[in-house]
Amino acid sequence: MDRYDAHTVETKWQRIWDESRAFEVPNPEPGAPRNERKSYVLEMLPYPSGTLHIGHVLVYTLGDVLAHFYRRTGSDVLRPMGYDSFGLPAENAALKEGEHPRDIVERNIVSIRRTMKRLGWAIDWSRELSTHDPEYYRWTQWLFLKFFEAGHTYRKAALVNWCPNDQTVLANEQVRDGHCERCGAEVEARKLEQWFFRITAYADSLLDEMKDLDWPERVLAMQRNWIGRSEGAEVLFRVDELDIDIPVFTTRPDTLFGATFFVLAPEHPLVDRLAEQSPNADEIRTYVRKAGARPVEERAAGTDKTGVFTGFFATNPVNDARIPIWVADYVLMDYGTGAIMAVPAHDERDGEFAERFDLPVKVVIDDDGKLVDSAQFAGLPHDEAAKAIVEWLGSHGRGRPAVSYRLRDWGYSRQRYWGCPIPIVYCDDCGIVPVPEEELPVILPEVEDYKPKGIPPLAQAEDWVRVPCPQCGKEGRREVETMDTFVDSSWYFLRYCDPKNEDAPYDRELADSWMPVDHYTGGLDHSTVHLIYARYFQKVLNELGLSSHREPFKRFFGNGFVTQGGAKISKRVGGAATPDELVESYGADATRLSILFIGPADQDMEWTPSGVEGMQRFLRRLWRLVGEVADNSSAGGAPDDGALARRAHRTIARATDDLGRRQQFHTPIAAVMELVNDLSKAPDDPAARFAAETTVSLIQPYAPHVAEELWERLGHERLWEQPWPQADPAFLEEDTFELVVQVNGKVRDRFRVPADLPEDELVARAKESPKVQAHLNGGEIRQTIVVPRKLVNLVVG
Repeated sequence: MDRYDAHTVETKWQRIWDESRAFEVPNPEPGAPRNERKSYVLEMLPYPSGTLHIGHVLVYTLGDVLAHFYRRTGSDVLRPMGYDSFGLPAENAALKEGEHPRDIVERNIVSIRRTMKRLGWAIDWSRELSTHDPEYYRWTQWLFLKFFEAGHTYRKAALVNWCPNDQTVLANEQVRDGHCERCGAEVEARKLEQWFFRITAYADSLLDEMKDLDWPERVLAMQRNWIGRSEGAEVLFRVDELDIDIPVFTTRPDTLFGATFFVLAPEHPLVDRLAEQSPNADEIRTYVRKAGARPVEERAAGTDKTGVFTGFFATNPVNDARIPIWVADYVLMDYGTGAIMAVPAHDERDGEFAERFDLPVKVVIDDDGKLVDSAQFAGLPHDEAAKAIVEWLGSHGRGRPAVSYRLRDWGYSRQRYWGCPIPIVYCDDCGIVPVPEEELPVILPEVEDYKPKGIPPLAQAEDWVRVPCPQCGKEGRREVETMDTFVDSSWYFLRYCDPKNEDAPYDRELADSWMPVDHYTGGLDHSTVHLIYARYFQKVLNELGLSSHREPFKRFFGNGFVTQGGAKISKRVGGAATPDELVESYGADATRLSILFIGPADQDMEWTPSGVEGMQRFLRRLWRLVGEVADNSSAGGAPDDGALARRAHRTIARATDDLGRRQQFHTPIAAVMELVNDLSKAPDDPAARFAAETTVSLIQPYAPHVAEELWERLGHERLWEQPWPQADPAFLEEDTFELVVQVNGKVRDRFRVPADLPEDELVARAKESPKVQAHLNGGEIRQTIVVPRKLVNLVVG
């Protein structure tokens, strides 16, 4: 057989797939029967602010493996591709390169598409979309109007996160350690008119409906923490000088009698009012400006306590005590009401603040957990006292049971150019007026200078801004802010279902037939941003009658980061060879295999050139070995029950279980390599052809080009359409057993494993189980107990 030439083989099969439209899946005609099994396989769409890097190879190869596996196990597979081409990433790239964002993204899209095809990813290119295309953002604007009509979006003045470098507002989820997640600049607090989505109205739904999701526990935990639901009470503290009540949310109403001072967050809306009438006005305003620049995480940790007294006092409703009102940055607007009753005897941070400023400390709960010095509630256990105090407050109109959330409404208007225009007109007589549906899309105009200046660049497009009011016909003004790119990516998966529809964002029947996405892959860094926003959008669409589904993504796989030298590889950081360079040097199949063989795909992984070199050697060996078998054995015939046949069936069983149930992507490669070793030792075995065909069939999702060529060499055709091989139970009965995996004595998973696996491999398989990992929760394994052919018990301390 000829020497393996990756470029010749890969070019051949990419041309065949393209000409035969191998991976397109047409939508069924109305009323036509369809396959009851469907698999919507999707990866997060890329930003075309640059070209692809090795991290993208990981993400999209993961999806590719699953798409092939599900297609060959009987599903109609939808696997589309698009580009998140609006927003800050693309605009910042354009500013850096001195070009128009449209030119940047469209050039990068051409490059990305070419690279994706060179890697042989099985994508339905007939559904390709770009969020900057007017035919896409027309429907983003249409959905905005539906949200607006239903009261799900509104505009108000609010303190917002301002990036001084990007000159735009950031959502809370886009701020990391007090810095802009895109450019790293320290974020400031500013008060601006902004558009918001009422995502807080769905806080409970976002929490409660997690039960329907097959997601990693760590992702669900991040979302729970971000939403931050707490049960407690809202208590009103009176400020007589201003004739106002300030609400406080507390989870510890039992400590109310121990409140000795009162604290407002620097961002609290009452701070400005207090400063206007305070003798400490200058000190307060100076402090607020400085506090707004401190990272939120640093403030929340409460290190380096700082604050300023306002000169005002609040009245504690349970004992009429007048306590001083301070402004301090260890209190955040992101929790509760942005105001707290400080109980220094029973709260560590309050205690540190009291010590720093010499404020009184009052103990109101004794060592037995009972109230003391708390009027009629003294002597009650603290949990009973909490209920009794809230009831008393309610009867006096000074409090009520309440629930608080860390989640805040999603501010999505941006003071930048490259984004979806918001379809709103402002009229002096009519106020805020939505653009009529028939006038969509509101096209993003050309502007001479789109550089951020602290005011929206669209304001300079005067002819575009001035427009008749859709309601009264008088002169109006268009909204000059644009939408955050996360709005675009909160519904794109629905447009894929019906991307050519000119009359609606999608046909609901078609979308309902494909949704929810069965398997969604992407970075864990989007756990509290994109994934929460997309879930919120789906719930609103469901309630507006635009979808039958409440959740967009049934199963989510969070991939780890690819690192080199310990540093994450990304567009901004760079590093490693580019995918095109790797394909040119080693071929697409070797590149694909190397990135998935490094280790568990849901963990960070270190990329090295030696990995792809090793896979290139493996493919050359596979090429020679299968070629020899094809030349020296005849097609057909059932394999005997010898060792090679049993190994082949065990490999089928293992690869099928790892991909279908356990979602482990590196172990099937290892299993195929083991089978290749066995085949190389017995090329004349009666089961050699069966083992060779099994090897080629199982490696196909990972290395589809060489697999198709070898399948053809073995006398077959169109492997991508062939059923996935089935393990014969008769060959497995004596060679596998069901391994029970326990964590601290409780059963967490069960799966079949080869009977001849050594003890260390049994333990490794146990630790790899996603169900087991969820219960290990990062804890240290103190002891491992193995009962041969039965169980592994991991004891975690």
